[in-house]
Amino acid sequence: MFVTMIAAKIRAFLRYRETVRELSRLSNRELDDLGLSRSEIDFVARSHAAA
Repeated sequence: MFVTMIAAKIRAFLRYRETVRELSRLSNRELDDLGLSRSEIDFVARSHAAA
């Protein structure tokens, strides 16, 4: 049970980092096309990792 919980936390963290990395690579114009700004990247990544 404990190991499963830790593994889930690690997977969520990896999803978070991947999302931040991918969104950070986009230009401001590409982010704008998605309806995002640079300041929202962290929020979107955290939301994605929690899902």
